[in-house]
Amino acid sequence: MGEEALGSRVFMYRGYTLEQLLAMPLDKLAEVLPARQRRTLRRGLKPEHRKLLEKVRRARRAMAEGEKKQPIIRTHLRDMIILPEMVGLTIHVHNGKEYVPVEIRPEMIGHYLGEFAPTCKKVEHGEPGLKATRSSMFLPLK
Repeated sequence: MGEEALGSRVFMYRGYTLEQLLAMPLDKLAEVLPARQRRTLRRGLKPEHRKLLEKVRRARRAMAEGEKKQPIIRTHLRDMIILPEMVGLTIHVHNGKEYVPVEIRPEMIGHYLGEFAPTCKKVEHGEPGLKATRSSMFLPLK
């Protein structure tokens, strides 16, 4: 029986396992990604994206050497494409106000970091206070 029959599913991205994606060079990986991400990677990563990628590689090396705590990686680069080497790390992405921790999972490969750090909060209205507006004059007084 294969792993499928035992109930644990193996992650596949467009026919490739995570191990195969990790072994691919960046230009071969670009061929597997969607068109917008492929275009970005073909044109080359910007210097700030390369710097973030180096921080990710440094964090992976530190974790491989047996460091107990993962180094904190903070970034404003919401347009960074999630690559296979980022899987398993937590990257803190800026949403305009604060850094939102994003745990990178295999399903996120090919998406952008900014997709997982929303910039707008859901509006939750409360009750109006006494004399808050003219309409509150007509609420039953307690």
